[in-house]
Amino acid sequence: MKKLITGVILFFGTFAWAQNISFETLLNDKISIRALEIYDHKVWYSGTDSKFGYVDLKDSKNRKQIKLSDEKLQFRTLAQDENSFYAINIESPAYFFKIDKEAMISQIVFTDLSKAAFYDAFHFVNEELAFAFSDTDDNRLKLTMYKHGEWSFFKNNIKLNPGEAAFAASNTNIASAKNYVWIATGGKSSRVLKLNLNSQQIEVFNTPFVQGESSQGMYSIDFANEIFGIAVGGDYTKQEANINNIATTNDGGQTWQIHASGKNAGYMTCVQIKPGSKGREIIAIGDQHISYSSDFGKTWKKISDEKGLFVCKWINKKTVVFAGKDRILKMNIN
Repeated sequence: MKKLITGVILFFGTFAWAQNISFETLLNDKISIRALEIYDHKVWYSGTDSKFGYVDLKDSKNRKQIKLSDEKLQFRTLAQDENSFYAINIESPAYFFKIDKEAMISQIVFTDLSKAAFYDAFHFVNEELAFAFSDTDDNRLKLTMYKHGEWSFFKNNIKLNPGEAAFAASNTNIASAKNYVWIATGGKSSRVLKLNLNSQQIEVFNTPFVQGESSQGMYSIDFANEIFGIAVGGDYTKQEANINNIATTNDGGQTWQIHASGKNAGYMTCVQIKPGSKGREIIAIGDQHISYSSDFGKTWKKISDEKGLFVCKWINKKTVVFAGKDRILKMNIN
């Protein structure tokens, strides 16, 4: 099913020109999806009720779905290496599922028995290294690390502030470049944690982001390179609130500048930099909108009132996929 939206104005660089965008529904199902991966010209997803599957980007009739467990687990993470996908359920105990890409056969490869286990994001830096971020029961940063086929808890001395946590909103509060990993926290304290992969040391930076309540802070982060990054969020209990909910960095996460405060569409759950744009072009979504920036996140244009979407990914320069409550959409920029 295709739904055409015409007359939408998108701004690219210093030029403004009208373009049509169209939305194609790739999947309708009783499911909440907050994590996506792209592989083999397909959109892969994990979600509620233990559901995991794919739908073909070119032929939505080509799809397959399985259940990773007989229990009704909720998945808000999804990651991949060359041969497998990985997903972690949010409840305790947290099971780390590994799913073969070809056979779609799963196995549990690691288990976190901590009562506070609640995994917000899972991210592969490269084929041999990945990190998953969880809530903790001792106010210390908790990262589960996958390195050269082995699973372990990453040793560190970082103490989180009271009420500081993260949001399992779109599997995107972790980002990386070649030598660094960034983690965005939220809640009563919203900070950026920067891991140097060479020294294994973590630096912690304060941000001017909206914070102070458990529902506030950064929800999603993305980096174009080791210098430029963007974070979005807000307050999920106040969807229209748009003060201090978008910020960028031009020094690798050390300092953050607020943009478009009071001049954006509100709460956002996911932000994704367009590949190859070096950070100039950015898509962000919230439960009530899809928004776009063509000037490194300084100004924003709401391009759609589509609702109930939580996560997005660029496929190429002309295509973005979105997922959320009961559906997966493909947006074509014509």
